Amino acid sequence: MDFTQVVGQNHLKNHLLKSIDNGRIPHAQLFIGNTGSGILPMAIAYSQAILCSNHEINSTAYTSCKNKVQQLAHPDLHFVYPVSTTDAVKKNAVSSNFLQEWRSFVAENPYNSLYQWHEAIGIEKKQGSIKVDEAKEMLKTLSLKAYEGGHKIIIVWMADRMNTEYSNKILKLVEEPPEKTVLLLLAESEEQIIGTIRSRCQKLQFPLLSEEQIANSLFENKNIDKNKALKISKQSNGDYNNALRLLAEDGNDLIFEKWFVSWVRTAFKAKGNKTAIRGLIQWSEELAKEGRETQKNFLSYCSETFRQALLKNYKADSLLFFEAENTGFSIEKFAPFIHQNNIYEIQKALDDASYHIERNGNAKIIFTDVSIKLTRLIHAKQ
Repeated sequence: MDFTQVVGQNHLKNHLLKSIDNGRIPHAQLFIGNTGSGILPMAIAYSQAILCSNHEINSTAYTSCKNKVQQLAHPDLHFVYPVSTTDAVKKNAVSSNFLQEWRSFVAENPYNSLYQWHEAIGIEKKQGSIKVDEAKEMLKTLSLKAYEGGHKIIIVWMADRMNTEYSNKILKLVEEPPEKTVLLLLAESEEQIIGTIRSRCQKLQFPLLSEEQIANSLFENKNIDKNKALKISKQSNGDYNNALRLLAEDGNDLIFEKWFVSWVRTAFKAKGNKTAIRGLIQWSEELAKEGRETQKNFLSYCSETFRQALLKNYKADSLLFFEAENTGFSIEKFAPFIHQNNIYEIQKALDDASYHIERNGNAKIIFTDVSIKLTRLIHAKQ
C-alpha cells in the first residue's frame, strides 16, 4: 500500500514524506484516530516509503520491496495487534500465531475495526489485548539485524489495548531504541496509553475524513455513481470503514426501513396502551434473533434516520438525503416529532444500545429498554 491508496489526510502524507526526505524519521510515533480515518493504511504506506527509500523508484529492487510490504511479508516490517486464546491457540497467544489471518484481514480492508478483527479470529465474545508475552517476542525480533540493511519497523495496531506489563516492558525501547528502528503506535484512545510512553512519542492526530474525500474514493474505486457515493459519504460521519459497511449493506435499507417504521409506529401507540407495549416486546424479540453486526447496523440506520428527521424539522433541506422505499413512511410527517427537546436523549439511547450489543449484552433486553425509552421521548413537546 502506498500513499496514493490512502483516502485523504494529505497534510499528514506530506509531513511523513518530508521526514523521510530530510532523513529525520522519529523513532517512536503515535498515530491517533479512529480506524476509519486511516491510521493503519497510513502506517503501512509510510513503512513502505521508508523501507523502499534506498532503492531507485521502478527498479527491480524497488518493485520487489513494494510487493513484499503490500503482502505484509517484508522481513523488516513487523506487526503487533490485540489477540486472545482460541480453540487453536490455547495459551500464550501472540500476534505471530495469527499472522495469516492478519494478512487476510488487512488485504480485505485496512480500515476495518477492532471488532471486525475479533470476528476474523473468532474472539468476538472476548476482549483482545496486547500482553507481556508479546513484548518478549518483539524485543527478540529487534535484537536481530535488519534483513535488508535498512530500517526495522514495528506497527502496534490498537496500542490502546496494551496492558500495563507490556507497556512497562517496551518503555526502554521507546526511550532508547536500537539504531534505525521505527515504532509506530496506532491508537483510537490516547488516554489509554501510559503517560511515560505518550510523552516520548511524536503524535499525529488523524481527523475525520471529509464527505468529498469519501465520496471521491467510493466513486473512483468502487464503481458506483456519484449520487450514491455522496449519499453514503454523508451517512458515514467521516469514517471510511462506515462508508464501506454502508455500501455493503446497501441492500438492507429496505428491511431496515420496515423495522424502523414498525418500531416508531408501535412506539407512538404505546403511551398508555398495554397492547402496543406487548407489540414492542415482540418487535424486540424479533430483532434479538438477528446477528450482532446486523443489530448494530440497524441501530446506526435508526440514528441517522432520526438525525435526518431533525434536519427536516428545522428546514435544513440541503443536508437531507433520506429517501423512503415503499413502506409509506413520510419523513415530512415524522419530522415534527424530532426536535431539540428529545434528539439528544434518543441518540444517547441508541448509542448505549449499540455499545451493549457490541459487548454481547442480552439483545432482547437491550431492544426492549430502548423501545420503552422511545415511547416517552417521541411524545416530548417541542
